[in-house]
Amino acid sequence: MRPYILAETNWQTVKKERFELAVLPWGATEAHNYHLPYSADNIETELITAESARLAWEKGGKVIVLPTIPVGVNTGQRDIYLDLNFAPSTQMAILTDIIEVLNFQKINKLLIVNGHGGNDFRPLIRELGIKYPDMFFGLCNWYQVLDKKQYFENQGDHADEMETSLLLYLRHELVLPNDKWGKGVEKKNKIKGFREGWAWTERKWSKISEDTGIGNPSLATAEKGKIYFKDLTLKISGLITDLCGANAGDLYE
Repeated sequence: MRPYILAETNWQTVKKERFELAVLPWGATEAHNYHLPYSADNIETELITAESARLAWEKGGKVIVLPTIPVGVNTGQRDIYLDLNFAPSTQMAILTDIIEVLNFQKINKLLIVNGHGGNDFRPLIRELGIKYPDMFFGLCNWYQVLDKKQYFENQGDHADEMETSLLLYLRHELVLPNDKWGKGVEKKNKIKGFREGWAWTERKWSKISEDTGIGNPSLATAEKGKIYFKDLTLKISGLITDLCGANAGDLYE
């Protein structure tokens, strides 16, 4: 039983604590190339958050990790079989209900640890900040914390070398043998502004990737995943520790 993981702890333990920060892991359920499980984002996000919280807890941070939300925004993947989707308005409703509980119970700081690129919590947080002025909201997209180029040779953003390495380290039994791995080739948008990245349009997944992957996973190893996981959770734990001890009303110098 880990006292900082709400799903594992109990009333006997919780009633004695006064938590400074709640952390909400949020993932997605979607195809990840041929070889990774649909739950890849949830597994990665849950385990990264739990380890980061453990490190912060051992430093005295009073943090509680809420259950992982396993469905994200997948509006661009409607035609990928069994990819599940929450509309942004559904995310807002879920997030609001969770915040209502935290706010009522005087847990006034919430950090969302996001593991899915389709989830954009920034506009939600802006709106909720007006509705709940006594609450502090923070967001950490864990896949943006470190420079992936320092750890992985092939870059991508979905079932790529990084994600495959993490899953080989964290849950290797859920990864198919490497002769089953797709190449993760992405078809680029014909319009220059979208292709160069200074303009945006939603990607239609079935049109940009044959195997649902974006990024070549061929060089992935469990050892790379282990090193990345260790450095990543150490850095995120520092954020959690800092937030636990911070006065949310006095954050600027």
